[in-house]
Amino acid sequence: MNTVSPSPNELGDFLKARRAALSPRSVGLPDEGTSRRVTGLRREEVALLASISTDYYTRIEQGRRRASPAVLDILSNVLRLDEDERAYMRELADGQAGQGVLPERQSVQPQLQRVLDGLSDIPALVIGRRMDILAWNPMAVALLTDFAVLPPEHRNYAWLLFRDPAFRTLYRDFERVATVSVAMLRREAGHDPHDRNLARLVDELCQADEEFRTWWSEHHVAVGSSGTKEMRHPVVGDLSLDWDALTCAHDPTQRLVVWTAKPGTPSHERLGMLASLVDGGPESVASR
Repeated sequence: MNTVSPSPNELGDFLKARRAALSPRSVGLPDEGTSRRVTGLRREEVALLASISTDYYTRIEQGRRRASPAVLDILSNVLRLDEDERAYMRELADGQAGQGVLPERQSVQPQLQRVLDGLSDIPALVIGRRMDILAWNPMAVALLTDFAVLPPEHRNYAWLLFRDPAFRTLYRDFERVATVSVAMLRREAGHDPHDRNLARLVDELCQADEEFRTWWSEHHVAVGSSGTKEMRHPVVGDLSLDWDALTCAHDPTQRLVVWTAKPGTPSHERLGMLASLVDGGPESVASR
């Protein structure tokens, strides 16, 4: 199941998924009241709304015709794409992809490592390409897992969500966290659809997890810069944590992710408890 390997039709797959998500009524077209052979909009309906010929749109979707920036903007409006989806589509159309050469393993930027080293009372880690986890602080270990004992190929946020049962059960809102993570991984594929390491990761997850396979096929994309995660920690209990991802200016593929809690809340108190356990040494969180 080669889901991310070089394909001239990645853009077409995305367009088909997005038109399948729309109904004629949702875009102002009359509902004929008859059964339809396709889910969502037909190609000719997209072409009508975009004021282009059906043949022209069909060629774009089949990967046989390059769309102009103006047409891409029109299609973005017709298909009701958000900003992340628009950027993803432009990258696919522009052919901004690698040649399948395995990139060297990333190393955390020194500036981010210094920031990470200075964060002692909040969980923080650095995520790179493909959602690989490049570095972490002791609080991230106490909150999530001991990344140091994992083989490098398993230090990946998406892999842990879908392949590590203990990591998965940390999230009370697993489905929401997981669907956003899949959309973020799909966005990574837009940067380089020829990334063989990413292809292998996605293939493994598609084969191992039906939910991942379903969500991946929906072609949703997201960048993900902030949010809230509802967690159930085995030592300190339930946590509601805000997370923020800060992009490194020296390498935009690396982001510092931090988890915090609003002062005065039970989650803030419990995060403080976790910090005191970390200060007490590894044996203090051994029950984790």
